[in-house]
Amino acid sequence: MSALIYQPDRNAMQSGRAKTKIWILEFDSATPRSTDVLTGWTGSSNTQTQVKMKFASQQEAERYANRHGIEYRLIEKTAPTRQSKSYSDNFSADRKESWTH
Repeated sequence: MSALIYQPDRNAMQSGRAKTKIWILEFDSATPRSTDVLTGWTGSSNTQTQVKMKFASQQEAERYANRHGIEYRLIEKTAPTRQSKSYSDNFSADRKESWTH
């Protein structure tokens, strides 16, 4: 059994940083999903893939995985690069791109 430990990205509809400081331990799928012939829905007999455990820190999530003998992969977030943009640059005389309208 293996798992993935990561910090979730913020939602596209979210302007703040709520729910981005938690760490999630999510189990990988051990068996491939199958398609139900009657309904067409995909399913799996492995219920571990439905489990998402939340932790306050990365160390807590790693400690839990080590204590229970779970192999894990750690995905660390990279710091976002800030791009400075100005609304007035759209109307600059030395604009590099031509107008599209």
